[in-house]
Amino acid sequence: MRYIVFDVETPNRFNDRMSAIGITVIENGSIADSFFSLVDPETHFDYFNTKLTGISAQTVAGAPNFAGLWARIEPVMNSGILVAHNAVFDMSVLKKCLNAYGIVWKGTARYLCTVQAGKKLLPGISHNLNVMCDHYGIALDHHQADSDSHACAEILIRYMESGTDVNSFIRTYHLV
Repeated sequence: MRYIVFDVETPNRFNDRMSAIGITVIENGSIADSFFSLVDPETHFDYFNTKLTGISAQTVAGAPNFAGLWARIEPVMNSGILVAHNAVFDMSVLKKCLNAYGIVWKGTARYLCTVQAGKKLLPGISHNLNVMCDHYGIALDHHQADSDSHACAEILIRYMESGTDVNSFIRTYHLV
């Protein structure tokens, strides 16, 4: 199986645009590739989001907008099961960006959430990304899309290495 682990950062409280995306590809149980890009959200930044991520309007100056970036990342995003930590959030931002730019991708996407899987596999502990990284000894520069996607990929690999059939956690997200 091929897993496309991704994480997005958003510029404001509306969570309908991206300011950054990190993608980490897992093939045959190990990390095979990674990608990161800032994204010009073509909207305003809230102070809270800038403080959390370090990304501002100045940071994304010259970065591609989502439509420009999508042409580059769509082949990767279409090449496996999407994975994210708290996947409903990242999937909803992806859906809102596709819709905002009038991009028709596909009606549904298969995805896996490492938070939901973790709640079944490791009950009784917090499943916040930083807590899970501490639990597994994974380096994390939290709220940086590349680091967050890499950390999520490492968590998924730990689940696989424990003998878990992670495919039992695959769900379908409606993009239309």
